[in-house]
Amino acid sequence: MAVAHPQSPTRTEGMAAGPDGVGAESVRKGPPILSGAEITCRSLEAEGVTVIFGYPGGAVIPLYDALPGSRLHHVLVRFEQWAALAAQGYARVTGRPGVCIATSGPGATNLVTGLADAMLDSVPLVAITGQVGQPMIGRDAFQEVDITGITLPVTKHNYLVQRVEDIAPTIKEAFHLATSGRPGPVLVDIPKNLLIAKAPFSYPTGVGRRGYQPTSVPNLRQVRLAAEAIERAERPLIMAGHGIMLSGASDPFARFVEKTGIPVIFTLLGLGCFPESDPRALGMMGMHGHKHVNDALDACDLLVNIGARFDDRATGRLDGFAANAKIVHVDVDPAEIGKNVRTDVPVVGDAAEVLKALIEEVAERRRDEWLGWINGRRNRPLEAALDDRPPTPEPYTIVRAIAAASNGEAVVTTDVGQHQMWTAQYFGFDHPDRWITSGGLGTMGFGLPSAIGAKMGRPDLEVWAVVGDGGIQMSLSELATAAQEGLDINIAVINNGYLGMVRQWQDLFHEKNYSQVEITGPNLEKLAGAYGITGITVRTDAEIAPAIARARSIKGPVLLDFVVEPEANVYPIVPPGASNSEMLHERRFRDTE
Repeated sequence: MAVAHPQSPTRTEGMAAGPDGVGAESVRKGPPILSGAEITCRSLEAEGVTVIFGYPGGAVIPLYDALPGSRLHHVLVRFEQWAALAAQGYARVTGRPGVCIATSGPGATNLVTGLADAMLDSVPLVAITGQVGQPMIGRDAFQEVDITGITLPVTKHNYLVQRVEDIAPTIKEAFHLATSGRPGPVLVDIPKNLLIAKAPFSYPTGVGRRGYQPTSVPNLRQVRLAAEAIERAERPLIMAGHGIMLSGASDPFARFVEKTGIPVIFTLLGLGCFPESDPRALGMMGMHGHKHVNDALDACDLLVNIGARFDDRATGRLDGFAANAKIVHVDVDPAEIGKNVRTDVPVVGDAAEVLKALIEEVAERRRDEWLGWINGRRNRPLEAALDDRPPTPEPYTIVRAIAAASNGEAVVTTDVGQHQMWTAQYFGFDHPDRWITSGGLGTMGFGLPSAIGAKMGRPDLEVWAVVGDGGIQMSLSELATAAQEGLDINIAVINNGYLGMVRQWQDLFHEKNYSQVEITGPNLEKLAGAYGITGITVRTDAEIAPAIARARSIKGPVLLDFVVEPEANVYPIVPPGASNSEMLHERRFRDTE
């Protein structure tokens, strides 16, 4: 429950004599005198922050001393890396920056993976770290590391605060940088002595950085060139990326697709920006994308990339990617345009602003013949290969059952690996900001902490974490966090007894040389009980729906252990070094080549 903020002390500028000769406080008052820790809390409150994720330690004890007097709800994670990933889950479902806190030294370095993850996936994050006192900086003091130097490559910007008076303006600027232009993580490192020191507090109303002027409104000439390319194209595709959701552009994007009739393919993080149930939504592209999607990429004569960065897992071998297509690339970050794939029409700007301008320039049109050709390429290789069904549940069946039970409305987080791809392929995302996964960095252990953050951000939504037995063992400690917060989240473990994606590569591309991929895990149902939460084990198809229904009926965390076929593979798959057109659809294709 939120705690009311106490009356802040004020500095008396002067005293005036009252009628009885007793001094009376002047009407004129200066700003309140607060400690650096109190200034930090007040600054976060001024930015609209209500939830922070963190772990205390020596250098941030003054900050934790101030927290009870603030309106901030602190979620105590069990490891700092998960604080950063929980903050990321919070940011991605709310559209507001997530905030995490760690102490100096190992606390700060434990944030690095989470910051790198947010950097690659363009997620707004503000990390606040404690630093040793200023007199000890550079002397190898206890728990001292140069965290600004360490995080320089994995943050959009970072700061080492030098004066207590600089804390508030630095936090103001950090939030501005994290959320403007291409979003990303920003770190603010505050020495302990500055958290204790006092200064007048007034929060800035604006930010002035002359060297930072991101382009949000596009050049109209480039927009018109893109519109002309769309008008001339007979077989166009839209490559829908994460930037559409980051800019809050799902509505104008839907209007753009409706007007132009162009079929939509999705990057991994673009799923949900446009309803997958729409006939023009073709599915995911790339390494584990659908066959008809990659076939369409080969055949298209125009590819309009909106808010994606041409990641290698989406493109496959570059010289074989959309080889017959003209490329229009819309991105708020000019550094991404032309970096990986040649671009014929660059459009720099915020996706929402570009789409609004494009809608005015393009003609209304249907693409029935082109869409029909693509639909004729659809197949169901996975289902077709399952005539001889194993006795254990099929992973894609579990994913579809969760989607059916939640009516596709749930927020779904994942770890990284086979279960992530099955979920991306088969859940069917119709709403933006409901699909939370680690894209660019591929961070195992991501699913549970990001689900915690997502539930803290959107308590009104059903939340499922779909994880692997490898990934969940990295972040198992966060079951304690979920239990402590009483969070109503369901954790579905796709348990195959292997590090599944690595095993699959060893199977397909290393002559089945299984090296260090068998993983022994605990009895998850019993382990759940040890944390005081409900555990359910599922071993057959018939048990799937009842287990999901039971989990959804329980208020609080539930851990479901779905024991699946150990050597189930994700298909299709693009082999390493191959183009998307060379993807394998089933094992028999590989065996006959």
